[in-house]
Amino acid sequence: MSELEHYCGTADGHRATAPDAGPTLHYRDTLAEIHKVVVGPMDNNVFILRCRETGEAALIDAANEHDRLLELCSSLGVRTVLETHGHWDHIQAVPAVREAGYEVGVTQADAEMLESYDYLLEDESVIEVGRLRLHTILNPGHTPGSMSFRLDGAPVVFSGDTLFPGGPGATQFPGGDFDKIIESIDRRLFAPLAAKTIVMPGHGDDTTIGAESPHLQEWIDRGW
Repeated sequence: MSELEHYCGTADGHRATAPDAGPTLHYRDTLAEIHKVVVGPMDNNVFILRCRETGEAALIDAANEHDRLLELCSSLGVRTVLETHGHWDHIQAVPAVREAGYEVGVTQADAEMLESYDYLLEDESVIEVGRLRLHTILNPGHTPGSMSFRLDGAPVVFSGDTLFPGGPGATQFPGGDFDKIIESIDRRLFAPLAAKTIVMPGHGDDTTIGAESPHLQEWIDRGW
């Protein structure tokens, strides 16, 4: 297992890039488009969800390489930044995007991990991105305040470092809890989401709920 796999729980998965995608376009349907870039020493995925009707967008995890992210924010119409959790590798560009005028949201439980932020993300709420709606899902375990975002009307969930191809995110760091992440994945992702739902994690490739849910007991038995 590589250092990245050990830290984040990544493994092989499936990519959902459109056949005619541009350099950052990762997914597209009639209402939404999702852009993806990989940044920083931990190869963090940064996603930008954009409403095709209004042109408004939200950036998920201002991880690193702030100049690159600010260019995308400007060109893709980003209005706000959403943090899946507060680990250092997911927040390195937060000061720069805030200085540029973009508001940053994070959960209360992870807020102290950031030097600064603008608003708190609450569980089971809705974030409007143009005509699109993101549903918040609190997924404690990787960190106390880890959060996933489900795109309404599309088979997409942004899982941060909660769920990867091959298992849950790491829980050996301060604030991590293996039992909590297993319960959270089972109850709040596997149970309510359709098997076809594409999981877009904080590192590595996409997977689906249907590809991962049959392996839950294997993860419990191995203990990570």
